Amino acid sequence: MLKILLLGNGQLARALIECSCHFPVQITQVTTAQCRLENTTGIRSLIIKEKPDVIINAAAFTNVELAESQPDLAWLVNAAAVDGLAKLVSEYDILLVHISTDYVFGGQGITPWCEEDQTAPLNVYGKTKRGGEVAIIGLCEKYLLFRTSWLHSPWCSNFIKSMLTLGMNKEHLSVVSDQIGAPTSASMLAEAMLHAILVTTRKPELSGVYHVAAQGETSWYDLAKYCFSVSSSMGIVFKVKSIEPVLSDDYPSVVLRPLNSRLNTDKFSRCFGMTLPIWQDDVSTTLRSLLCQPEHE
Repeated sequence: MLKILLLGNGQLARALIECSCHFPVQITQVTTAQCRLENTTGIRSLIIKEKPDVIINAAAFTNVELAESQPDLAWLVNAAAVDGLAKLVSEYDILLVHISTDYVFGGQGITPWCEEDQTAPLNVYGKTKRGGEVAIIGLCEKYLLFRTSWLHSPWCSNFIKSMLTLGMNKEHLSVVSDQIGAPTSASMLAEAMLHAILVTTRKPELSGVYHVAAQGETSWYDLAKYCFSVSSSMGIVFKVKSIEPVLSDDYPSVVLRPLNSRLNTDKFSRCFGMTLPIWQDDVSTTLRSLLCQPEHE
């Protein structure tokens, strides 16, 4: 039984807990309230107490817009704290699993990004997440660094839940149509991560950077339309009557976001022998789980 120390309490952390029953792992979760990521002394004590084989860092400063006004805090959590964590796992010879993002890339072109492509983040969030990547790559021998995109789940705040709420309350919506990527469920990512962790503990030479995202591509606008279509077919009645596509330049935002968020996942599938689902199936699974809950969370 593999002992995993899980840091964080967001949608991915919840998905990892739920998914763990299908794998020979024992997960001990440490929420942000219990021990913040930047508390290196506290995390060292947890390592000594729990003696984990693996640490999964699912904690991060993920509010992209807030990062622009609080860059120091974003850097502390996403880069400086990760640097401290990387030093700890190297000291104790622990496999570190970390989550990063498509936002480390510049967003130009239409070709899906490969792991070795040059990074060029456009905003504070992307720059701080890249800072965390650099720390891990430079300090760790045993690590799995997963970049993903457009995470969704039935829990916490995410685009799908926001769209359904807006559709219940507004007649007209405007959604960005020129940012292209692949919505990826926290549950699918969790399953892929745990599978890769088990393989890597047997084959440490597989340590490295991997892209994990659902297959195919879409825009936020087309994703919104798909969500309403699937939900309506399930009998959900919305107030919204029209959805208007808008360009990023015409949408008010304090953050510059990448237009191309496509991720090439061939390396992950090749190394770990796992076929990732198409985004439509992944989104439909989240919608069924969300809309079948007695009370939305």
